[in-house]
Amino acid sequence: YGIDRAIARERAEKYLSLLQLLDKRNKMARGLSGGMKRRLMIARALVHEPKLLILDEPTAGVDIEIRRSMWDFLRDINARGTTIILTTHYLEEAETLCRNIAIINGGLIAERDRMSSLLRRLQVETFVFNVRETIASVPLAPGYEFSLIDEHTLQVEVSKEQSLNEVFAKLSEAGIHVLSMRNKVNRLEELFMKLVERPVAGSAA
Repeated sequence: YGIDRAIARERAEKYLSLLQLLDKRNKMARGLSGGMKRRLMIARALVHEPKLLILDEPTAGVDIEIRRSMWDFLRDINARGTTIILTTHYLEEAETLCRNIAIINGGLIAERDRMSSLLRRLQVETFVFNVRETIASVPLAPGYEFSLIDEHTLQVEVSKEQSLNEVFAKLSEAGIHVLSMRNKVNRLEELFMKLVERPVAGSAA
């Protein structure tokens, strides 16, 4: 990399530590697990502190805890001025990390846009509510169609024109107390499925 040996050693120690590999610094690379090898490749790529970092499936083969720590690490180096281009099959990862996205289907770009603009295209989102009470039947709420997953779990579809606050209000009126709420599926995953169902421009008829 054309870096002074002392500086290279210092940076190697720093990035091995940040990527939770410092205890493996004297191990042969071929003896590391697949996830460790991926983290080692990132550390190697960062030794000369590039302005552009290209990563191919950087978190494949790592457990959830390490994946999320790697997300924090990538956010940090991005905030410090490094542009990152990454490929991933984890749509949650793409939604969490990326400001700009290209969705590839069948080797062709099906969509390319800012993440925020892309997610605004979702017309309907499905939300899942975990509730305190035992529910025998779905609550009646004009304009909203609730369904029962189990006796403590409800789901409802909410369109862009509707208000999630109104859903909470209707549940409260029905005497139902919400303990937690989540999207049924990752928003980008929902949009991805809609995109790949349509023909890709330039593809064969």
